[in-house]
Formats: sequence, structure tokens, C-alpha cells
Amino acid sequence: MTESGRVLSIQSHTVHGYVGNKCAVFPLQLHGFEVDPINSVQFSNHTGYKSWRGEVLQGEQLWALVQGLHENELLEGYTHVLTGYIGSVSFLETVLRSVELLKRVNPHIAFFCDPVMGDHGKLYVPEALVAIYAEKVVPIAAVLTPNQFEAEMLTGSEITSLKAASDACKDLHSRGPHTVIITSLTLCSKEAATKAAATAATAATAATA
Repeated sequence: MTESGRVLSIQSHTVHGYVGNKCAVFPLQLHGFEVDPINSVQFSNHTGYKSWRGEVLQGEQLWALVQGLHENELLEGYTHVLTGYIGSVSFLETVLRSVELLKRVNPHIAFFCDPVMGDHGKLYVPEALVAIYAEKVVPIAAVLTPNQFEAEMLTGSEITSLKAASDACKDLHSRGPHTVIITSLTLCSKEAATKAAATAATAATAATA
């Protein structure tokens, strides 16, 4: 194990594009971490495209891999566990079970959770995952990195200002994580957006007159 530590990274894999483990493993290795990836899904491309094909892994598949590591005393070396996109309820429930086992093996292991659920008002995971993240995952995470939409889903509060974003972070902090980072914010109000669109339309009309 390196001085930086050893990471169990449980995230998505896509054939095309850089998301999930494809964009996490190499940078972590450059920073001196040893990284063991487990793929939560195997897709042709990420779900932002109009369509995708592939396989969503289930809980029993994850548990088989974790048990294989455990039987060979390979869980002992992990200092961090990192989770990203997860596509099924059983897989997320088994992530919780796996983190519990990892914490028994190493009580100091740090759980970094990116609760990937959606963006721009749209879910791209099963809706049932939202409650599991809010009620079961958040309390055991050390570091939580939701985007604005995900923070709203986890807290049940709309984020329309920096104060609202701060309040959401405080809410999430109070549930367990010592570090909460909202990774993206769009704070333009609906009224401001309407005015901006009207101004742009007026300018476009004037330019073509």
C-alpha cells in the first residue's frame, strides 16, 4: 500500500466517454493512491445520451466480489471507499452492507459518496434510490458531493440562493458527513431568467430590423 492509501472505487463503467471509474481511477493513481475498481454498471455510454445499452449490476454480484476480497484478507488494506453512479436498489443496499463490513475491518476507513441521482431537475436512476441515499447512505458518509439537484432531493428543499445552499449543507452536515460539497449551482431566479430571455429576444429583433 502507498502512503496515500488504497481506494475501493465502486462506480459506473462506460465503453465510450469518461465517467465513473474511467475518470476516477487514473487521477487517483497519479496522486499516489492504489485503486481497486468495481463497476456498478457496464453501459455503452452514459445516460445523458438519448439511449444506452448494457448491464446494471445487482447486489448479489457486488457481494460476491466483496466476499472474494474478504476471504483472501484483501479488505484490510483499504483506507478509502468511493461510490458514484449506482443503478439498482439491491446494489445500493449491498454497498451499505459492504461499507459496514469494511468499517469492521478498518474502523478508520473514510467513505466518500457522490450520490449520483440526476441533474437539472431530472432523475436518471430509479426513484427508490433517493430515500435510501437520504435515510441510510448520508448518515454513514464522511464526505458527500451532491450537485444542486441531488442536494435538493436529499434535503427536500429548493436551492435558489447561496444562503439556501449553505442551509442545505448544514442540514446534510447534521446528519453525519463532516464534509459536504455541492459541486454545481445555478442560482439565476426564474424571474431573472425570464427577463434575460426577453432582453435577448428584443436584442435579436433589433439586430434583424
